[in-house]
Amino acid sequence: MAFEYKVAYIDFRGRISSEGSEFIRQSGEHRTAFVRRYLDVLGDEDWELAGVHPLLRSETSYLLLKRPKAAKK
Repeated sequence: MAFEYKVAYIDFRGRISSEGSEFIRQSGEHRTAFVRRYLDVLGDEDWELAGVHPLLRSETSYLLLKRPKAAKK
């Protein structure tokens, strides 16, 4: 099976960036709810969290996601 991948930069203080798109924490939203909301959106698009790569800068990481590639026609 072939996969496609997505990498998202996450700053747990309130911003996720992937391929030019920004996902921002809502006012009053807890950090864990913010990340879960983002993962729920991606899950609806068949993305699966494959790994987390913590970065040296505090509270930042890369999220590594994958999903099966669409069949070629």
